Amino acid sequence: MNAIVRFAELPEPGEWLANHRLAVIMPAKDEVAVIADVVTSLSRLYPSLPVIVVDDASEDDTARIAEKNGAIVLRLPVALGAWGAIQTGMRYALHLGYDTVVTMDADGQHMAEEIPKLLEIKCREASDVVIGAFPERGSPARRLAWRFFRLLSGFSLADLTSGFRVYGRQALWMLASPRATLLEYQDLGVLLMVRFAGLKISETPVRMRPRLAGKSRVFSSWWQVSIYLAQTVLLLLSFVHQRRRFRAK
Repeated sequence: MNAIVRFAELPEPGEWLANHRLAVIMPAKDEVAVIADVVTSLSRLYPSLPVIVVDDASEDDTARIAEKNGAIVLRLPVALGAWGAIQTGMRYALHLGYDTVVTMDADGQHMAEEIPKLLEIKCREASDVVIGAFPERGSPARRLAWRFFRLLSGFSLADLTSGFRVYGRQALWMLASPRATLLEYQDLGVLLMVRFAGLKISETPVRMRPRLAGKSRVFSSWWQVSIYLAQTVLLLLSFVHQRRRFRAK
């Protein structure tokens, strides 16, 4: 768990990771059908890369299968949702001394081979957060949400809801804080916190595959999308109010 992952292990060698400690954080909820393939795809390419699977109170054997295939598994006693699971992983990673994490979904959409693209952008642009973007995956509901959020937030990012991201140390410390626990969804809330703190967000195109099993918990129906939109609008308004108060001081 304490090994430094050398960039030479990645498909495109470089020097940046020689002095950084990297881990993967993967929230998982009832992903027994695919979790073995997802974890082993990482271990095949990057043998010393720690994979932290945060089991969000699954009702199947997700945790056992992930651990059997070499992942570090954190078992949550109650379901916290994707962001609660990711934040748990971030706190654990910081506790172990990691200063950079890659977040990936456990459903097989995010490809291990694409990690170097995110790390390259982080290195070249000195970014605090890098998003792996694949807007082509967007359903009508997701595209509607993206359009709405861009309008309200002022972000020009192509893929606002991608969970395939790299977070540097400053972003990790901020997002592991109690204040960030209040975020219901990690997508826009995280980006707003990062931007408000003056940290740098970058984006790079990546390949993604269709999810191997299951369906999105947020974009599974128009009703779920409407709830997601309402909660995110409240979050946006709270950040706007906070920024105004900050500027008034």
